[in-house]
Amino acid sequence: MADDSHKTAGTLDIASLTPDLRYTDLREWIDEAKALGEIRQVQGLSWQEDIGMASEVILHEESAPCVIFEDIPGTLPGSRVLVNFFGGQRQKMTLGFPTHLNKLELSEAFRLHYMADLKRIEPKYVNDGPIFENVIKGDDVDITRFPTPMWHPEDGGRYIGTGSFNVTRDPEEGWINCGTYRVMIHDKKTVGFYISPGKHGRIMRDKYEKRGEPMPVAIVVGCDPMSFLMGSSEVPYGVCEYEVIGGLRGKPVDLVRAPITGLPVPANAEIVIEGYVQPGNVKPEGPFGEWFGYYGSDVRDEPVMDIKAIYHRNNPILLGCAPQRPPDEIARYRALTRSAIVRENITKAGVPDVTAVWAHEIGTARLLLAVAIKQRYGGHSKQAGHVAAMCHSGAYAGRYVIVVDEDIDVSNLEEVIWAILTRSDPATSIDIITNAWSTPLDPRIEPERKAKGDFTNSRAIIDACKPFYWKDQYPKVNQPSPEIRKLARQKFGYLLK
Repeated sequence: MADDSHKTAGTLDIASLTPDLRYTDLREWIDEAKALGEIRQVQGLSWQEDIGMASEVILHEESAPCVIFEDIPGTLPGSRVLVNFFGGQRQKMTLGFPTHLNKLELSEAFRLHYMADLKRIEPKYVNDGPIFENVIKGDDVDITRFPTPMWHPEDGGRYIGTGSFNVTRDPEEGWINCGTYRVMIHDKKTVGFYISPGKHGRIMRDKYEKRGEPMPVAIVVGCDPMSFLMGSSEVPYGVCEYEVIGGLRGKPVDLVRAPITGLPVPANAEIVIEGYVQPGNVKPEGPFGEWFGYYGSDVRDEPVMDIKAIYHRNNPILLGCAPQRPPDEIARYRALTRSAIVRENITKAGVPDVTAVWAHEIGTARLLLAVAIKQRYGGHSKQAGHVAAMCHSGAYAGRYVIVVDEDIDVSNLEEVIWAILTRSDPATSIDIITNAWSTPLDPRIEPERKAKGDFTNSRAIIDACKPFYWKDQYPKVNQPSPEIRKLARQKFGYLLK
């Protein structure tokens, strides 16, 4: 039976929580995770094969520990790789909330305390920081010395950028974007990165290309987990992630200016790669095992960044977050943050009485959205479904949106499917949207359409609510109220052990 505690805890209790982020960099986060007993250190594994294989085992299990790989043969002495930061009780610690919350409550706490008002605090610029403990320039530049694994056996190269974000500046509007895009090592002095059409970094890159100007880039490899989460989340266009991170922490982010490009980077980052993308400079990039669970795109020419400098802390830590077939770590953190952001998008679009949203892990938090509403009028469920499918956080690479009544736990896939099977009618409850925003990584787009640059897909919106005009006559569900079920769990849960 599903955990129904979120239905009785109430928004008031969650709203009364006080978030407590006790870390400002990756090392302080490790100390907090160690206090939870959720860190494991492993020595001597190879980047060529072992770390990728081990990660495949670890990343699918929510209860698996965070693992730090050390003493990696043939790499920079003292350098390390950290994987699986978002699992166990450290999920709640990462967001600054108590460990008794279930995942739906945690998502709602994230929404109420962080996303609802999108608090922003301007960053603070400082003159120095740990990131400059080691400065590598000129002939000494060699990005291959860092412990970048081969994450999947069929990858086209080593991807140093998985748990990272790229810092770019809009050449016309001047605002700073921090976005997570995969970064592949070509050789000692060059890397390539793929950005899907429509993403903020891609919009900026296209502007530089059109102007015939080199694009300055700083790639932050090894940041604190909250900064990475914001770099990989849908922050509104024109809003800098550093300001949002400051709002989450309740204090400014300390930044330094990268000496060559002047781009702002965290003063306490682990590794920063700085350089330029020259217009027309491309090399074959990929393939890479992506978050759909497929090699969604083959080798193709993508822009190349010429590395001008590398900065790193002593004994640097590379944050690894390689996608696997879902559900995996990426699906876990995206489900929690995207569910909150989608709910906020729907509410701000004017849809009333949205009681819960969950972006399901099995759909890597994009392909399957479940939205619960308290029905107020005819057409309410269709409205909620269409807005969820087309709002900014729900639009990219979506597939199915399921709208259910408020008695359904949207985070429980069995309950959602039960609602579809018993409350929807195949002939009348499904709407289809065509020509929607997807990505070249989508494995279901036909090769012929991809060759033409058509990266759109379709969406199904399934109304799995009781029909509004006779919902009061709908047969009653044969189970006790949420309050009685919770009491039964408390009294007789021992029978399940």
